[in-house]
Amino acid sequence: MDTVKPLAVVTGASSGIGLALARQFADHGFDLVVCAEDTALTAAADELRGRGADVVAVRADLAMYDGVEQLYAAVLATRRPVAVAALNAGVGRGGAFLDVDLADHARIIDLNINATVHLAHRLLRGMAEEDEGRLLVTSSLASMAPGTFQSVYSASKSFLQSFAQALHSELRDTGVSVTSLMPGATQTPFFRRAGMADTRLGRMAKDDPARVAEDAFEALMRGRDKVVAGSVRTKVLGAATKVLPDRLKAAGQRYLSQPRPKR
Repeated sequence: MDTVKPLAVVTGASSGIGLALARQFADHGFDLVVCAEDTALTAAADELRGRGADVVAVRADLAMYDGVEQLYAAVLATRRPVAVAALNAGVGRGGAFLDVDLADHARIIDLNINATVHLAHRLLRGMAEEDEGRLLVTSSLASMAPGTFQSVYSASKSFLQSFAQALHSELRDTGVSVTSLMPGATQTPFFRRAGMADTRLGRMAKDDPARVAEDAFEALMRGRDKVVAGSVRTKVLGAATKVLPDRLKAAGQRYLSQPRPKR
């Protein structure tokens, strides 16, 4: 790897917001360690190399403790400090809480929460020692509302929102910053994978992940504590969500996320 360039770590980098973030870093002169569990990571890494970045691609399941350690070992093997990290890997599952398998709920917690805490602890220690670095945690607008028919997913994003902002406050007198990324509905494979393609939320117009990543990169580089990223519609929704009572937000989420009745 070219040791002149700063190093960025991106999880969930094979598609969607993660790949769009990795493109932002590559286009702004970063080398990359990218991680995902699926085979699409190979093509993503090749594309990023075409943008001028040296890329280490790590296929690992971050929902597993050993998967996080595998990624961290690859980062250590570069023998380079991590300038920025985007902890973006996540999973969701739509449907009524009792209709979803417990194993699916557990995987949301393992990947969205446990893996993020695990990797943040590993990476932030090195940043703190260098007194320099930036960490991005992908939360969601869903963190601001009761997640009817996405109960565990939305709760996991609420955890990440609180976690990221707490870290930002703890580290405010250092050279390390933590930013919470709060996108709205974005055009990614998420809704298909979560079994929500036939919901109103799954069918509605969505933001471009490239736009979300541009907003995220700017906020991260400025050291902001959080950013509602994406279209004007999403930013207006974010502002409205701050003032609406929880019962109305829960009802709105129910309308958008309720599965269609089975015939």
